[in-house]
Amino acid sequence: MKLILKQRFLSFMDSYDIYDEYDQVVYRVSSHLSWGHKLDVYDASNNYLATIKEEIFTFMPRFGIYIDDRYIGSFQKKISFLFPKYVLEFNDWSVDGDFMNWNYTISDSHHEIATISKELFHFTDVYVIDVHNSQDALYALLVVLAIDAEKCSASNN
Repeated sequence: MKLILKQRFLSFMDSYDIYDEYDQVVYRVSSHLSWGHKLDVYDASNNYLATIKEEIFTFMPRFGIYIDDRYIGSFQKKISFLFPKYVLEFNDWSVDGDFMNWNYTISDSHHEIATISKELFHFTDVYVIDVHNSQDALYALLVVLAIDAEKCSASNN
């Protein structure tokens, strides 16, 4: 399954539309004014699905993940040199990035879950997410949103 995350161009706050490989909207993401990033994910019919919320006052960037308003775990950046590294505590996924922070691989201890690539030469952020199992699509999307929010926070410091 392929998802294409496109940040909306003229938006005051972070907002995204997520398309499938057939150019159909499958998710929508909107942000809320809060301390740190807070992004809500909706399906194409505007039904609430999940929230990713930046936890402030942490040594390394960390985001709480909520499915249907229920906290399920966190996404956290790890100390690493040259290549970014993240971990999801609730399903033991790890996320490894490349030197330029444009490409990422999500994997568990046994196999690759998804690959993420940032497309260049767009006015806004555009990510392509190739998910091997469609049941992992929402979680992979939350990973990309957290990475983008973390990069945004880092560039503001």
